[in-house]
Amino acid sequence: MGEKYADVIVDISHDKVDRPFRYRIPAELTGKVEAGVKVHVPFGKGNKELTGYVVGLFDSADYPEDKIKDICGVDDKDTTVEGTLINIAYWMKSHYGSTMITALKTVLPVKQKFKQLEKKKVVRLYDRDEIEKLILDYEKKRRNAGVRVLKALLDEEMLPYALIREKLNVSQSTLAALEKQNVIKIETEKYYRNPVKPISQRDTAKPLSDGQRRIVEDVINDYKNGKTGTYLIHGITGSGKTEVYLGIIEEMIKMGKQAIVLIPEIALTYQTLLRFYKRFGDRVSVMNSRLSGGEKYDQMERAKNGELDVIIGPRSALFTPFKDPGIIIIDEEHESSYKSENMPKYHARETAIQLAEIKGASVVLGSATPSLEAYYRADMGQYRLYKLNERLTGGSLPKVYTVDLREELKAGNRSIFSRKLKELIEMRLFSKEQIMLFINRRGYAGFISCRACGHVMKCPHCDVSLSEHRGGKLVCHYCGYEEMKPPGCPVCGSKYLMGFRAGTEQIEEAVHKEFPTAVTLRMDADSTKSKESYEKILSAFADGKADILVGTQMIVKGHDFPNVTLVGILAADLSLNQNDYRAGERTFQLLTQAAGRAGRGDKAGEVVIQTYQPEHYSIVHAANQDYEGFYAEEILYRELLMYPPAAHMLAVLVISAKEDEGEYITRRFSELIKQRFSDNKELYIIGPAQASLSKLNDMYRHVIYFKHKDYEKLVMIKDMLEAYSKEENLKYQNILYDFDPVNIY
Repeated sequence: MGEKYADVIVDISHDKVDRPFRYRIPAELTGKVEAGVKVHVPFGKGNKELTGYVVGLFDSADYPEDKIKDICGVDDKDTTVEGTLINIAYWMKSHYGSTMITALKTVLPVKQKFKQLEKKKVVRLYDRDEIEKLILDYEKKRRNAGVRVLKALLDEEMLPYALIREKLNVSQSTLAALEKQNVIKIETEKYYRNPVKPISQRDTAKPLSDGQRRIVEDVINDYKNGKTGTYLIHGITGSGKTEVYLGIIEEMIKMGKQAIVLIPEIALTYQTLLRFYKRFGDRVSVMNSRLSGGEKYDQMERAKNGELDVIIGPRSALFTPFKDPGIIIIDEEHESSYKSENMPKYHARETAIQLAEIKGASVVLGSATPSLEAYYRADMGQYRLYKLNERLTGGSLPKVYTVDLREELKAGNRSIFSRKLKELIEMRLFSKEQIMLFINRRGYAGFISCRACGHVMKCPHCDVSLSEHRGGKLVCHYCGYEEMKPPGCPVCGSKYLMGFRAGTEQIEEAVHKEFPTAVTLRMDADSTKSKESYEKILSAFADGKADILVGTQMIVKGHDFPNVTLVGILAADLSLNQNDYRAGERTFQLLTQAAGRAGRGDKAGEVVIQTYQPEHYSIVHAANQDYEGFYAEEILYRELLMYPPAAHMLAVLVISAKEDEGEYITRRFSELIKQRFSDNKELYIIGPAQASLSKLNDMYRHVIYFKHKDYEKLVMIKDMLEAYSKEENLKYQNILYDFDPVNIY
């Protein structure tokens, strides 16, 4: 058995992670040294013993043998948070592809120090009689500043330092002199920046239904019996998933454990945080990109020091430095924002499960429309599945109308509002009920469809929509297939063969024109740029200050407005016709989530889905709120074409300054893998082709896809391509790996 080596980082910093140093693992430490372990190593010319963390294991030295030093020992007692996070970083690097340094920067909390905030107060040490005598003495000596302080302290035993300094105009030296005489004492109290505004109102636990109670009891009893795992809650909108989360967390806190709650959008933080804060008080905090550097730093310190029980935030909150997390909850687990867009392109769901395994915690996933990946694994017995089919927020599921926009066109209606939607909006405005109008603006990806018959131009090889490029060219961004845009619809001959362009601003203008008396709010990326804009818009709508809320998908996820009785989905086809194999799933999820916003109070709700393809199974099942029906059809399609979760997929994106370089590299990658896996009939290679965004910032983008049922085979391919890139001296940062991508390149 040959020698083993380890890379060790002797100082950890987020902004500048020190480079690792390679050490030999002595025979007596074999098996004890692994990624994330804290070790003692000789460092520098004087071989000063320092502590460091192992960030990688190797079979070779890459340096002259006589210059390699041995690791001195392993810190067996160390159970630091940093060790766990380094272990996770190593797993992410191996599992998703990136440099170790990049992975470390993703998981480690910011090491930059921020000044600790302090509150000072002046405490009176003399009794009232002594103070009165001293005032007379000070008045004789004309020590006026001292008199002002003493008079202020006559009736108050303690006053804020800032108030005395600023309001009474007293110098520091005056206070120092009084302190020296033991008349007063200046006390300093350190405090943390808190991004959560204090809330005095507290809530008690709501009575749970039998279904809710069973989930809480099962998760907690399993945990107490040393059995941890992953639980999937499939609950219709309004079925009380959050109360289940609160119940589980309450029991975990009783056992001295901490909880991480992931939510997909910053927009959801405000409402979710309120519910948790009312239940658990100031031992709850939030972590998101809108916090200042000081606020982020303080929340990390509070977590590390055991002053927090619950942290809420998007995927980055997963790396909160809790010492003993018992539960990780991922709400709306189907959301694509749980997948990182930067290297390493990790998925919060898989990473949470890995972190839970290391820390002995459990994971709870929740959604009204679970991702196919989660439901597939539950179907295979890897996750434990629970269903909540009863709406507890009041009322029944809304009535859904599907409007065929082809028929609207035939009837001469060219407005963005169908006749049915216009009629229902007028009724709601008259009865002082609220309306949400939703458009999936992100769905626009240049697809072409016929406005007369609904036909969509698709790739004959990949069954995804073709994207329109300049010069009338239609392109598939999976395999590179091209064809020219026909003069008319190939099915019905109509001249209305075109793309769909609409945004929230155009809809807002149309609302003002059609319903001039309605008060309208708009919520999209442009209207929510400031730190508190989400809260302001949502609070205004919740308080009834607007009749209509117009927005993108951020308005349809998780919000609970009891007076909303009508939801209008203006263009279901936008997400349905993305050039992406997940288009059907995204459409079903969005429509179901949007429909779930209506009728959450005592009043019945209605939903209008406007589409050119009312017969599409995603729309039919969303209108019926039938997840199982949708899943049965969608999983057949995925199995047939070997798309996740039936198989796994690796996208390799090559970014190059010269177009021919990118073409050459992706072609070489394809040839290399075909040679190595020539006898493997289960590997499918798609491309190489130009990416859908073929040029960005003067850099050319080419993509190649690999599909295989065995994830580890794709990891092997990634390792081969990384090794080849290193041999050929290709720039690492220009080759990106993405496993089971949630967005097409």
